[in-house]
Amino acid sequence: MILPMRPLKHPAAHELILERVLYALSDPVRLDIVRRLSGVPGASCGDLDGGRPKSTVSHHFRVLRESGLIRTECAGTTHMNKLRRAELEARFPGLMAAILEQRASVEGS
Repeated sequence: MILPMRPLKHPAAHELILERVLYALSDPVRLDIVRRLSGVPGASCGDLDGGRPKSTVSHHFRVLRESGLIRTECAGTTHMNKLRRAELEARFPGLMAAILEQRASVEGS
């Protein structure tokens, strides 16, 4: 018997908490995932795992999802992830632009 997957929980835009967002972004792996998602309309967990163990990657995606940074949707057996950029911008104006801009200035150094 195949059991259905549990529905994934995503906070509503008005429930996003700055401290949770900043905590999620404080980890280099999660920050890298967010930066990579910023350049694409969506990506699977496998596209973003960087060769890390599945259990570790699952944890990072859960933290990103629960903080409200990403939305994960199931497409069959694949989890597709999208950055919730518009919702984050509405809740915390300029935050994502500043974070993503920092990457550009660091890489340009």
